[in-house]
Amino acid sequence: MSENMKTVIVGSGGRMGRMLVAQVHGTPGIAVCGATEAKGSELIGTDAGLAAGVGEIGVHILDDPAAAITHAEAVIDFTTPQATAEHARLAAQAGAALIVGTTGIGAAETEVIEKAAHHVPVVWAPNFSVGVTLLMALTEQAAQILGPEYDIEVVEMHHRQKVDAPSGTALGLGRAAAKGRGVDHEAVKTAARDGHTGPRNSGEIGYAVLRGGDVVGEHSVVFAGEGERVELTHKAGARNLFAAGAVRAALWARGRKAGLYSMKDVLGL
Repeated sequence: MSENMKTVIVGSGGRMGRMLVAQVHGTPGIAVCGATEAKGSELIGTDAGLAAGVGEIGVHILDDPAAAITHAEAVIDFTTPQATAEHARLAAQAGAALIVGTTGIGAAETEVIEKAAHHVPVVWAPNFSVGVTLLMALTEQAAQILGPEYDIEVVEMHHRQKVDAPSGTALGLGRAAAKGRGVDHEAVKTAARDGHTGPRNSGEIGYAVLRGGDVVGEHSVVFAGEGERVELTHKAGARNLFAAGAVRAALWARGRKAGLYSMKDVLGL
């Protein structure tokens, strides 16, 4: 095991990817050993540190994830569902820990990630913020304590460029609430309302989605009862907190046995 954890940042030219390169570069005990971008990107061949604004680090961006991941100890992935599935296969083959922050992942990609977790430690979270991880734990606890008499609504807002809705974090909060109640999330989820919907169904977990401007991410879980309302809220003011959480997860995963973990495991919640 090397002194610094050799880490590959896939999708290193994107907004999140650049932040991850910068975060790894500035964190003791971990180092960027590889970086990738999609084929055809104008950043192919560019030094990943220069692209991230931290100066040359001697690692050039490749368009071949297999070549980049071969000797990695960890792979940090905030890309797209299809790309994440491929990176999960490669990480499992290389014996590298996998940190997944990609949202919008479907059943097919989930199966690939879960298979990878049979071979390597995988930390998969809808949000790597320490505060959001705490919010999820509190949401589960509140749902259990307050009971079915309280209606649950998850409200989220993100910037205009976000492509999936509800956000992965919002769905994670809904799943935490469902777990607290001991119910199947998919059976009670109401992701959208439109037209003449009739009265609210008892026990459902509803979602409201807002998009606009440059909002990094805001999430609230509302427990609405008769005569009172409890609201749990988290507001992210900067994206680098997600990068910091992901790097923390990578360092935590070093030397762990294979398995599927969450940020709750990383924080010991």
